[in-house]
Amino acid sequence: MFVADDTIVALATPQGRGGIGVVRLSGPDARGIADRLLRRSLDPRHATFCRLIDPATGRVIDQVVATAFVGPHSYTGEDVVEISAHGSPVLLHRIIELAMFAGARLAEPGEFTFRAYLRGRIDLPQAEAVADLADAVTPLQARAAMDQLEGTLTGAIAAIDAALFDLSARLEASLDYPEEGFHFTSRSETLAEAERIRQALTDLADAGRVGRVIREGRTVVIMGRPNAGKSSLFNALAGASRAIVTDIPGTTRDLLTERVDIEGLSLTLVDTAGLREARDAIEAEGVRRARDVQQVAALTLIVIDAAEPLSDDIRTLVAITAAPRLVVASKIDRPRAWSFEDLGVRPIDGIEVSTVSGAGLAVLRTRMATALTAREDLRDPPAVTNLRHLVLVDEAQAAMVQAERALVSGATEELVLADLGRARRSLEEITGRRTTDDLLTHIFSRFCLGK
Repeated sequence: MFVADDTIVALATPQGRGGIGVVRLSGPDARGIADRLLRRSLDPRHATFCRLIDPATGRVIDQVVATAFVGPHSYTGEDVVEISAHGSPVLLHRIIELAMFAGARLAEPGEFTFRAYLRGRIDLPQAEAVADLADAVTPLQARAAMDQLEGTLTGAIAAIDAALFDLSARLEASLDYPEEGFHFTSRSETLAEAERIRQALTDLADAGRVGRVIREGRTVVIMGRPNAGKSSLFNALAGASRAIVTDIPGTTRDLLTERVDIEGLSLTLVDTAGLREARDAIEAEGVRRARDVQQVAALTLIVIDAAEPLSDDIRTLVAITAAPRLVVASKIDRPRAWSFEDLGVRPIDGIEVSTVSGAGLAVLRTRMATALTAREDLRDPPAVTNLRHLVLVDEAQAAMVQAERALVSGATEELVLADLGRARRSLEEITGRRTTDDLLTHIFSRFCLGK
């Protein structure tokens, strides 16, 4: 695990050229190193314009704005200095080198946030939210991460844990009076409270399955016969002419992917080769890949030309494609040749669109989001979005189910307390009160260098 008692330095802004780049120092000698490079002392929490000087040559390296933060009132909880310089990569790397010559060590990925966690500035879910916020590619992902950084998940877990602690304390007290049993709470009261706690965990877990879709995104595959309008729909959803569109059947030979924002969800959209009897080896390979990628799709869009009569292979494709799936009637600006009832498709599973006029595209986007999340409204992101958190909530929920069974069967307080203890330990793993160095290394190693 990280060494946490020395001074570290790293670039806090993205690699590459920019107007400004920020070099961050944190640790016991952060202010001393900055003073030596700037040849002046910095007033805490005041942005100071000054020159950064190479101590070995006395030459001015750059004109910078430096700000010092005195621990514990800083991001990491220790002394921090942020130096805003001109955004040349060569210049920024030179400033980092000078800081290292002066006694700093190059930070590991996530080490600044780890120090904030270690010093109690944030808990583990908030630390993980920092990485999620940096990785966010849609506004909804950013909002979910920011909510967690503000403590929504921490608060939800704390409320459940407090109820568990109170229930456990009453049962523990009852152990002092073994001849009376359940002295400070009745069995029925204990069961009712256990059910309430288990329901709170169930609600948290159910919302977390939606949260995973927000955080991780999903793959959506577009399938159908040649010339059904798949590539036109792909381009319309992507907002750009990524796929070649022609009247020649079999134009799309390979998988084409694009990351798109659909109602705040980060979706990988996959355009596939038209499904038909292949005319050559290349088209055959494209059809095979189309069928393979469908197996890993979270949602399948079956595109059917609304102006062409239905064929047996289309009926078969609709019948064998498992949910979640949406049937898209394309080219509705032309006369219709069939209805969704002809395919046995419920109205909620069918959408009419025209990529020429744009009709139906907004409805399609909404239906896609609903099919993937089972929610009509995603304005308020769930508290749980991380798989690690969801697994532990599920474990706590399972422990509470076992506690309820023990209470119903007439088990002793000791057995019920053991189940409550397992639930509490799972929640403590979420917040980081009970965790291993290996887990911490795994979590923080996926951070970018300056975080």
